[in-house]
Amino acid sequence: AGVPLQFESWSAVLSNSIVLGVILGLVVGKFVGIVGASWIFLKLGLSQLPTGVKFNQLAGVALLAGIGFTMSIFVAELAYAPHPDYLVMAKVGILSASLIAGVMGYVWLWMVANKN
Repeated sequence: AGVPLQFESWSAVLSNSIVLGVILGLVVGKFVGIVGASWIFLKLGLSQLPTGVKFNQLAGVALLAGIGFTMSIFVAELAYAPHPDYLVMAKVGILSASLIAGVMGYVWLWMVANKN
């Protein structure tokens, strides 16, 4: 991804508004969008869950949707091409969000599987 790992202060990097915005967008935004849209379509009767699938499983997969970093990096490169420092921060946010979403999705689905 072209992200240097020699930051002076990780706390300063992780509190950067670009990094936080990207993390919130990928982790929280994708989760809320997928779960919210699915819930609305289910309640309106426009769709139904496949046989054997529970809504809490769908929510776990929605968390995993935050992993998709390839297109996010492409968009960040287009958006921040004239600002290399911003691009590095966006990439840090994307990679951090992918890690957070992967761990949260795994834990969520593991908990759901062990409940049954």
